Amino acid sequence: MALTGKFEPLDSGQVPRFAGIPTFMRLPLATPAEVDIALVGVPFDGGVTNRAGARHGPRELRNQSSLMRRVHHVTGISPYDLVRVGDCGDAPVDPISLATSLESIGAFYADLREAGAVPLSAGGDHLVSLPILRGLATGRPVGLIQFDAHSDTYDSFFGNPYNHGTPFRRAIEEGLVDPKRMVQIGLRGAISDAGNYDFANACGIRMIFIEEFDRRGPDDVMDEALEILGSGPVYATFDIDALDPSMAPGTGTPEIGGITTREAQRMVRRMAGLDLIGADLVEVAPPFDPSGLTAVTGATLMFELLCAVAPGVAARRSAQAGA
Repeated sequence: MALTGKFEPLDSGQVPRFAGIPTFMRLPLATPAEVDIALVGVPFDGGVTNRAGARHGPRELRNQSSLMRRVHHVTGISPYDLVRVGDCGDAPVDPISLATSLESIGAFYADLREAGAVPLSAGGDHLVSLPILRGLATGRPVGLIQFDAHSDTYDSFFGNPYNHGTPFRRAIEEGLVDPKRMVQIGLRGAISDAGNYDFANACGIRMIFIEEFDRRGPDDVMDEALEILGSGPVYATFDIDALDPSMAPGTGTPEIGGITTREAQRMVRRMAGLDLIGADLVEVAPPFDPSGLTAVTGATLMFELLCAVAPGVAARRSAQAGA
């Protein structure tokens, strides 16, 4: 049965897309207690080691998400008919204190979890996934599917263990992620040291480099990924640099030879059967793409992620209501 009431996108036939207060998908501002899925911005790039700018990602993703519509053209899913979705604002950050930001972001997501809201987040650099996982993955490690050009399991840069190249090493060390239920798709590019993948290999992370992806194709790769992830709780993270920079140039660490947007959409749609406890889309850096193409792409992938998350959330809510 379709939901009705407050949690509907603005109708572009009634309010032009260029009008109104910019929110994710043109949804109402909401508190976590009001929604089943919380769309959240994390405007933080204090973990970047070279080209900053992802702190501006959430605002531009909100702007470009005004182009999204309500019904998925392939699956027929309208997430707003399945669950209550709203824009719950931005996680609090401190632009000059990495430690303070990690703490405040983690606390924000713990509050979301306590309120029963499943987050779909817009970064921000990839370090933000670590405090998000700290807030969500309590009591047991979760599975992780990661679309990315980089493994992000390095140990440190400039002597600091917390940066956008290290979040998933820290998450594994902290018991937030089960590396045996972790898949990375789209890895590529030269590395700074021959041992950069030693930790990931030793932990048993399934790394799928772009050359293997090209040989096998998105469907075969996702068949394996879904088998590895299994039926337990899973977190999904999509770094926009997984895509070829011809399709998403506005990011801090572009790597040529990447996944296409159509391949990405195809893979995200396959995640609809997973027990997703949350997802994020990170590393959109608008200053590197004045055209807005990267933010349009990121907003579209956020809608794809929303359509993947919503059915599972609706099923869980229905089961809880019937218990």
